[in-house]
Formats: sequence, C-alpha cells, structure tokens
Amino acid sequence: MKFRPCIDLREGKVVQIIGSSLIDKNSEKLKTNFETDRSAGDFAKMYKEDNLPGGHVISLGPGNEEAALSALHAFPGGFHIGGGINPQNAIAYLDAGASHVIVTSYVFSNGRIDMEKLQLLQGVVGKSRLVLDLSCRKRGSDFWIVTDRWQKFTNEIVSPEILNLLANHCDEFLVHGVDVEGKMEGIQTELIEILGGNSPIPVTYAGGVKALSDLDLVKEVGRNRVDLTIGSALDIFGGRIPYRSVVEWFQD
Repeated sequence: MKFRPCIDLREGKVVQIIGSSLIDKNSEKLKTNFETDRSAGDFAKMYKEDNLPGGHVISLGPGNEEAALSALHAFPGGFHIGGGINPQNAIAYLDAGASHVIVTSYVFSNGRIDMEKLQLLQGVVGKSRLVLDLSCRKRGSDFWIVTDRWQKFTNEIVSPEILNLLANHCDEFLVHGVDVEGKMEGIQTELIEILGGNSPIPVTYAGGVKALSDLDLVKEVGRNRVDLTIGSALDIFGGRIPYRSVVEWFQD
C-alpha cells in the first residue's frame, strides 16, 4: 500500500472539489472545498522531496495547461496526468515528464468500453504508460463506472471480469469513489474490498478519507493491495489530517 499524492487543477489553480458537483466545466454548481494561489509546481516539489512518485495531476476543464506542465517539470517521472487525454495529445504529456497518462471517457462509447479506441491508445503510449480511470458511483448494489465529469453512467460495473479484462491493456487503475469524493465523510469500504480482492494490477482508490485511522482501514479492507489518494482531508488542502503524519504513516 502506497500514498499517491494529487494535484487537482481548475482554471490554473490547485483546488479540491466535491466530485459529484462537477456538472460541467463552467458550472456555478461546482462545490470547491479548497483553492490556493500556491502553484502546482510548489506542490510537485514537495512531493518530490518526500519521495512520493506515482501521484496524479488532474485537469478539471480548460485553462490548466501551464499549471499542469509546471508540475510535470518540477517532478519529472513523478506523476500520472489525466483530463482530456487522447491519442493526439498523450505523447506530448509523456515527453513533458509524465510517467503515465490517465484516461476514462475516451475509451467509452455509448456506455460501453470501446476496445478499438482502447487498443489505439495502447498502441500510441504503450501498456506500461497507460492508467485507466474507473471512477464510479453506486447504484443499487453495484458500483457503475461513470464518465463525462463523473455525471454519465456507463453500462459497465466495477467487477472482477472488467478488472481482469482491462488489466491486459493498462499498467494501473485509478478509482475515485465519486459519491464520497471531497466530502470527508468516510471511505467506501465495499468498493475498496472489490479492488483489493480482484485487481490483478496496481490500483489507487480516492474518496472520503476523513481521519488518519482510515489509512489502517484501507490497508485492512484492501488487503494491503490498494494504494490511497487523500485530497480535501489533508491540512495542505485546508483539511484536518496533517500531511506530514500521512507521509510518516506510510514510511513506517
């Protein structure tokens, strides 16, 4: 189990949002927990100093190119990058210093995985540099993969079958529990259990962490096989959990 740091960008600024409020790129309904004038590059330098590779930079809409590139340049090889990635722009981000590109919406068509698009992207960047974002929302007893700013339900659920199929085409999975993302009200243990018990490749979970004790819970429920991202709950993003305590927990 590893700590995967994050840099979420909106209009060029580092932010933390409530994921389910991301209706559209210009929406006034977007609920932001945190926004700072501290640069993305500064956060990247901090993560580099603490030896925390494998985190992600996510671009939430337009206006983030300069900030995203500053993070990649500050920590070469230290980040996965996501947000509008496609075969036309993926290589540019890898050349700029990203270790992987993260993709969701591009590989879905009409609510289903488009294997032709997935194989095209895999051919462009290579399996070893591709992360599939399987962020999901609960409906009924299942967790359904969502796309288009996490608002559109696909016809695919996070299941052992899907995890094993897609693992043949990417290096890692990133999974936001969208219903709890940014709310700091607790993690989705059922989802983490599915990921820890069934993902054949590295997988990172994000969403709902509210206390340092949640790290122990994720480790237990995820069988020590699910990495963790923490955003809004960290003091560096206006929350109550000391970032330094999290770093030390993972170093012990």
